[in-house]
Amino acid sequence: MMKKVFGKAAVPLSMAVRAGDYVYVSGQVPVVDGKVVEGGIEAQTAAVLDHVAAVLETAGCAMSDVIKTFAILTSASDFGAFNKVYATYFPVEPPARTTVEAGLMAAGIMVEIEAIAYKPVG
Repeated sequence: MMKKVFGKAAVPLSMAVRAGDYVYVSGQVPVVDGKVVEGGIEAQTAAVLDHVAAVLETAGCAMSDVIKTFAILTSASDFGAFNKVYATYFPVEPPARTTVEAGLMAAGIMVEIEAIAYKPVG
């Protein structure tokens, strides 16, 4: 099996890892230029999914290649607004998804999403 690492982070993780035909994207958070995105759950969800798309692109994938996501929300009351934005990134055949409510590692972050994409090598 082929393994390739993409991107670097300020913490000890890889932004994405390709293992054979699968690409695993680390949890993305709504931080741009070192600052947490303001504007609530909708703005943060869009920023996170933009990050997911950018990381996938570095690994030669697109959002349409995503087969599974794992989303963490800090408040279940944000679920409806989160879903509204999320649906715009996966308008056709959305991936399987798990969504949980939990605390996140940095103040002000309301959402984190990781993804798994499937795109056969060569």
